[in-house]
Amino acid sequence: MRKSEFSTGTTKSAEAAMRNSSLQDYYKSAKEWFLSSPYGYELVWQSNLNPNRISESNLLREHAWVVLNSGFKEAVVRKHFDFISLCFCDWESASEIVAHGNECIASAKTAFANSRKLDGILRMSQLLCDEGTENVIGRIHRYGISELRGFPFIGKITCFHLAKNLGFDVSKPDRHLERLAKFYDFKDTTEMCEQISITSGDDRATIDLILWRHLEQKPFKQIQNSSRPVAPS
Repeated sequence: MRKSEFSTGTTKSAEAAMRNSSLQDYYKSAKEWFLSSPYGYELVWQSNLNPNRISESNLLREHAWVVLNSGFKEAVVRKHFDFISLCFCDWESASEIVAHGNECIASAKTAFANSRKLDGILRMSQLLCDEGTENVIGRIHRYGISELRGFPFIGKITCFHLAKNLGFDVSKPDRHLERLAKFYDFKDTTEMCEQISITSGDDRATIDLILWRHLEQKPFKQIQNSSRPVAPS
């Protein structure tokens, strides 16, 4: 190997090490903020999720939460979600929701006027009735995220959000986390969260939750304007 090639390789390795150190420092700071914030309880919620304990009610509720949140601020959805839940029979039964579908949508529209999303929630109940909840859950266990992409209003990004909320150890490539991954020169959110996991020992779903909540509360410009270590030449 020529000297210039060795020097280039050494510089890249140093840059990667500095990048990782900076990211780990940021995650540590974000986690400390999270645990002392009013959102700390969410970590208990996340840790109690288990894909082997998916129920019909759980699946309906988390599907609705992800569908409603797509393209909307989480705080807006959270403000109305309890009421929307009551409109949809509190997610207790897909068959009850289907039987009273028009009433469910009409009442929910008084708080959330996006008819297409509400119809997507109703279609999820119809899917469970048509195919059988146990069969659908069985396919989720068998095929994972690819099965979720077949659900109403669930796409290539929101399928990761739904998977995480059902207890799978994944991170979701939403705009907050993708922007952070790009800032730290990672290919994507998954690669970034895997790197944090190696050092911190936290699982990817936990890392996703902490980083997302921190970024949702703290403007990204604060990170962009912070000094990021640069490897020595």
